[in-house]
Amino acid sequence: DLKLGKKVNEGKTKEVYELPDIPGCVLMQSKDQITAGNAARKDRMEGKAAISNTTTSCVFQLLQEAGIKTAFVRKQSDTAFIAAHCEMIPIEWVCRRIATGSFLKRNPGVKEGYRFYPPKIEMFYKDDANNDPQWSEEQLIEAKFCFAGLTIGQTEVDIMARSTQAIFEILEKSWQPQNCTLVDLKIEFGVNILTKEIVLADVIDNDSWRLWPSGDRSQQKDKQSYRDLKEVTPEALQMVKRNFEWVAERVELLLKTKSQGRVVVLMGSPSDLSHCEKIKKACATFGIPCELRVTSAHKGPDETLRIKAEYEGDGIPTVFVAVAGRSNGLGPVMSGNTAYPVVNCPPLSADWGTQDVWSSLRLPSGLGCPTTLSPEGAAQFAAQIFGLNNHLVWAKLRSSMLNTWISLKQADKKLRECTL
Repeated sequence: DLKLGKKVNEGKTKEVYELPDIPGCVLMQSKDQITAGNAARKDRMEGKAAISNTTTSCVFQLLQEAGIKTAFVRKQSDTAFIAAHCEMIPIEWVCRRIATGSFLKRNPGVKEGYRFYPPKIEMFYKDDANNDPQWSEEQLIEAKFCFAGLTIGQTEVDIMARSTQAIFEILEKSWQPQNCTLVDLKIEFGVNILTKEIVLADVIDNDSWRLWPSGDRSQQKDKQSYRDLKEVTPEALQMVKRNFEWVAERVELLLKTKSQGRVVVLMGSPSDLSHCEKIKKACATFGIPCELRVTSAHKGPDETLRIKAEYEGDGIPTVFVAVAGRSNGLGPVMSGNTAYPVVNCPPLSADWGTQDVWSSLRLPSGLGCPTTLSPEGAAQFAAQIFGLNNHLVWAKLRSSMLNTWISLKQADKKLRECTL
């Protein structure tokens, strides 16, 4: 029912339209077309538009909920989604975990299967006539591109490179619970015409990556199965389509996790409530449920251990946070009586804080009970534990690291500009 404006752009597999009723947004309309070798091979594949749109929408939703800045707004129909209007930066960023494909041709002597630690970042200038040549950072900086008023310099290149690695690692981690190896990934960035920010744009669908179930190339489910065809027949296209459908069905599982977890904050006194609420608020940013309880290990040790047993008994993985001032017996008592993780987060007073903190730091032998003074730090500690088995929590942690790095990079650029 959207009113479409003029066509902004048309690529091999999609069309982009202005939306007069939604300023600053465009409609990304997918096509039932599959191509390879810069459209040297091109075929119509019935249903591909819907498959690609489902894949892109799920991937962008995952990344956006993790905290990655993207152009994605919402899925509009089976074959289209709404995105922020961006001026696209004509660079394809590629992140590789495993050497395969064109990398082997450009780097003779490297065997297929070589693993990159950290992932390998490459960039290619979008130029079909010259077969998308590989570029260096120096070439990109010297091009002095300007999009939506933003000049692409060293800071912007660094942000895109760092973002490419983080996005790859989030998707790599998200595919692991399904025993699928994300081999490599191709993405593009644009400059949002309203916010003037660099954001992940274009699409991420089954044309954008190599995906090997069980790490086995012979089971590949991506567009490489189309590239490898010696002859394109109706039967061969059906095989390729089944691969694309396989990915579209499973990509929706990226938005879910079977792993449960919670944080239980035990406070020695209701006077510590404001400190505990900060922990609960920080847990919510990672999508972790958090419960607050009041109990004193000094005045009611039996009740403290009863509460502990209550949370041990239902089988939900739990991290306990002990919030107790003055003489902190709560954290050590919990740590000595449960196999679940316990972290101290004492609310220290200005008068006696330097003395009180030793009751959280100096523990009897046999206790593994770390101490953090920051409520947000206690929540992050719990998130890092749950992130080992929960890709959604891990994605939020990884995105938070990226966004902190970007904010520092931008602050440094702004300061240098003011100085100059």
